[in-house]
Formats: sequence, structure tokens, C-alpha cells
Amino acid sequence: MKNKLKILAYSLVVLITSTSCAEKQKEQSTGENKIQQSVNPNGDSELATLMREMFDEAKSIKQQIANGKPVELIIDHEKMLTAHATEPEKAASAQYKMFADLYLQSIKNLESAKTNEVDSLYNTMVVSCLNCHKALCPGPLVKIKKLQ
Repeated sequence: MKNKLKILAYSLVVLITSTSCAEKQKEQSTGENKIQQSVNPNGDSELATLMREMFDEAKSIKQQIANGKPVELIIDHEKMLTAHATEPEKAASAQYKMFADLYLQSIKNLESAKTNEVDSLYNTMVVSCLNCHKALCPGPLVKIKKLQ
């Protein structure tokens, strides 16, 4: 009888442990899937994905400036002129092109900035993002303001 109880207790411990591990793996894989899933339920356009990358790079630039390091850009910002947009008619408008040109100029200025100009030119870049999004796509404004 004691052996049967020991076997039963041991079996319960193994069962509980394996179930617990399986739940953790399920939670982890669900978490990974959330990262890979699109923010937009209809999928993300090429331009939306690019702008998220641009936001991440802007955060990195802000950190570089705070640490006194030179600004390093990785993304090809010019793609914003040709990337497929969620609303193609907005990206094809003269207004979008004007804002894009102003943004691209702010990026060029930031890349070639002297150390004492970097803060000001970074803020100019963020303002160019805000101005465009105020006019054409206000959704990300709260997020962009965090770059200031």
C-alpha cells in the first residue's frame, strides 16, 4: 500500500511539473507570436513598417545624442517616397511629398551636424514628423511626441 501511495505521489509530481512547463512554453510562444503579429488587423503596409523602424531609429538617435555619441543612421529614409502606403492616395499627394522632403532634409542636416547643432536639428526632425502626422495621419502623434 505504501509503495502504491509513493508511486501515486511521484506520478502526481511529474504530472504537475510537466503541465506547468508546458504552460510556460505555451505562454512564451504566444508572447513571441504577439511580437511577430501585425499591429494593424489588416496587415501593415510597407510605409507603416518603415515608419515604425524610423521611430525606433529616432529613439536610438536620441540616446546617441544623450550619450554624446555621433549620430548614426541605418535606415534608408528615402524609401518613404516609394513605399506602399496603407492609404496610397495620401502618400501620393503633393502635401505628403512636401512633408517627406522636409523630413529628408532634416535627416541630411542631422547627419552632417556639428556637435553643438545636433540637439536643435534632432528636434527639427521630430517636429517635421509631428507636422506631417498632424496633417495626414494623426494616429501616431502621442508616440511621436515621446521622441521630444
